[in-house]
Amino acid sequence: MKKTAITDHEIHPLIAQRWSPLAFDSKLVEPEKLAQLFEAARWSASCFNDQPWVFIVATKDDTVNYQKMLDCLVPFNVSWAQVAPVLGLVIAQKNFKHNGKPNAWGEYDAGQSVATLLLQATALDLVAHQMGGFDAEKAIATFNIPETARPMAAIAIGYAGETSNLPTDLQERENAPRDRYPLSSFVFTGEWGNSASFT
Repeated sequence: MKKTAITDHEIHPLIAQRWSPLAFDSKLVEPEKLAQLFEAARWSASCFNDQPWVFIVATKDDTVNYQKMLDCLVPFNVSWAQVAPVLGLVIAQKNFKHNGKPNAWGEYDAGQSVATLLLQATALDLVAHQMGGFDAEKAIATFNIPETARPMAAIAIGYAGETSNLPTDLQERENAPRDRYPLSSFVFTGEWGNSASFT
C-alpha cells in the first residue's frame, strides 16, 4: 500500500512517499539493503561531525534478539510490529566523543540520522515506523546500554504489508488520509506566531 502525501507545494517524491504504516509483510529484508539504510544514517549531519547515534538492530531470523526487542515494546505496538522483519532501537550518546562534554544536540542529531535512514528506506521500497511506545529502562537493561547513552525510539523496518492483515481496529487508522498542519502554523518571521509571508 502506498499513501503519497497530497502536498500544498511540490516536494521531492521520496519525501512525499515516505509514511509510517502499521501493516508489514513478513518477508525478510536483504542484508545489503539493511547495510544501505545504516550507511545513509552514517552520512547524516551532526554537530562537530560527532555522529552521536547508535542503533541496536534485531532481524526476525535472529529469534532470540528479535524477541528481546519485541519484549521492550508496549503491548499496542507488539500487536502490529511483531510482523515486521526488523526491529531496532535508536540511541543518542549524551557526550561528545572528542572532549567528553555534554552534547546538547545529540538527540537532535540522532533524529536526523533516522530521517536520512527513512528516505533511503523509501528509495529501496521499504517502509519504517518509529515508536515512542517502548520501555526504555527495560531496553537499557536488556541490551546493556551504558549510562552515557539514551534510548530515544524503537523502529520497525520492512516491506509494506496488506492492511487487511491488521487487527480490525487498526485497519481504519491505516486507511485514514494523511494530514499535516499548514506552514502558516509553524513557519514564522519577526516574532513567534507571525506567519512568514510565503506560507
